[in-house]
Amino acid sequence: MDWITIVGLILLGTFLIIAEIIFVPGTTVVGILGFVFSIYGVYLGYDYYGASTGTVILLSTAVVNIAALVLAFKSKSWERFALKGAVTGKHDDEFKHELNVGDKGTTLSSLKPVGKAMFDEHEIEVRSNGGFVNENVEIEVLRIESSKIFVQPVNN
Repeated sequence: MDWITIVGLILLGTFLIIAEIIFVPGTTVVGILGFVFSIYGVYLGYDYYGASTGTVILLSTAVVNIAALVLAFKSKSWERFALKGAVTGKHDDEFKHELNVGDKGTTLSSLKPVGKAMFDEHEIEVRSNGGFVNENVEIEVLRIESSKIFVQPVNN
């Protein structure tokens, strides 16, 4: 039963270290837990079986962990989980609207607070002045800050 505990802790530690490096990089908690489990397994080996067997377990654990890491990187099994898609959308920074404060248009979508509106046959992204505006509501340009167009509903 002692060997099962020692081997189980070491294998669990190895698995968690590999999982940290390949699947959840940056969290460090999983890697630290893996390191702690491996060290505890080696400690139990020293405690249960003495210095000579404990040293063999320590060296074996080091070899197994290094071999597992090398095999994990060489097999490129982590590539199955990597994002391979590319962003194909683009933003047209060259488009300059010709809107002025007071121009009127109609919302195409609800503004929560951002949505689309139609001004002179041009669909433009606009922002409400802080509130919700339903679709198909007549709006007017309140202010323009950089590329952000703030609008408000026209009071009928």
